[in-house]
Amino acid sequence: MTPGARSEEAWLWHTTVCEAIQEIPSGKVTSYAHIARLVGKPQCPRQVGVCLKHLPAPSTDPTTRSPAFHSGNVPWQRVINSKGGISPRGPGAASHQADALRREGVHVSEDSMGQYSVDFKDYGWFPDTLPSEAELVESSSDEEDEEAAAYHT
Repeated sequence: MTPGARSEEAWLWHTTVCEAIQEIPSGKVTSYAHIARLVGKPQCPRQVGVCLKHLPAPSTDPTTRSPAFHSGNVPWQRVINSKGGISPRGPGAASHQADALRREGVHVSEDSMGQYSVDFKDYGWFPDTLPSEAELVESSSDEEDEEAAAYHT
């Protein structure tokens, strides 16, 4: 494998996490732990954070194609820690995330220590399954119901 290349397993993880995050509705937030649970790896919330930490910016060069997942199409700002806080990651990063959430209509509080937080009660998004998977489960249930009905006719 060339330096900097992802293994197939790492690529699959990154893709799965980014696709799950793309399902978070605008104006809502969820936790790293909830995304990990939704993608079937509840023991891996930190790895969700690693995916977002390494999310590239979209290409600004019209001759260069952007990566499939980037900060322009993965709403990274909608994922916060399990206490409702925006995790500080570097100078200005938490403020940048708070501003992005505010643009979506999310109320972000800042305490006297400069820590940002969001009230999960008002803005939390915690479905039992991803909406894209819920549709698959419903359609397979409908097919099973139709098959069951066919046996009873």
